Amino acid sequence: MTESVGLAVGEQAPDVTATLVRPTGATEPVSLAELVGERPVLLSFYPLDFSPDCIREWCAFRDFEWFASDDHLQVVGASRSSPRIHQEFISRLDLGFPLFADTDLALAEAFGVRYRALGISARARRSCFLLDEDREIRYRWVGEHWLDPTRDVPSMTELASAFREELDVAEADRFGMA
Repeated sequence: MTESVGLAVGEQAPDVTATLVRPTGATEPVSLAELVGERPVLLSFYPLDFSPDCIREWCAFRDFEWFASDDHLQVVGASRSSPRIHQEFISRLDLGFPLFADTDLALAEAFGVRYRALGISARARRSCFLLDEDREIRYRWVGEHWLDPTRDVPSMTELASAFREELDVAEADRFGMA
């Protein structure tokens, strides 16, 4: 893919509000400013709950326990699935991460990752953005599969390394990672 998509490192992410589904089942409108006010956010866009690639990606986040055990960072997903489907997805996969229900793709549009699959179906390009407490993008990864950019999956090790490097997390905060 030669076109530039998604917000760039160094840009400030917009303060978008969307419906957030928490692992507890609570559903509420939450802004990005509120989330990054708690701690930095790794915002991960993906197409839909229960697609095989999305299950693989979210199970990787779940199984890569460093993300769940680190209190310096919160992982938050975003897809066009409804809050009800998100609740089922979180429950079935036993996820400890909240998910934005970006049903109108406004959040994906604000980050520049909305596109039409094969020119037909609107969805979010698989991507990850690391946002600091000022909503500055400190790291980004955007899928670039030639036919379907939702097929790429980010490297969990690369994301963890970027987090430690970009947000100056002490080397001791590695949770057993090499």
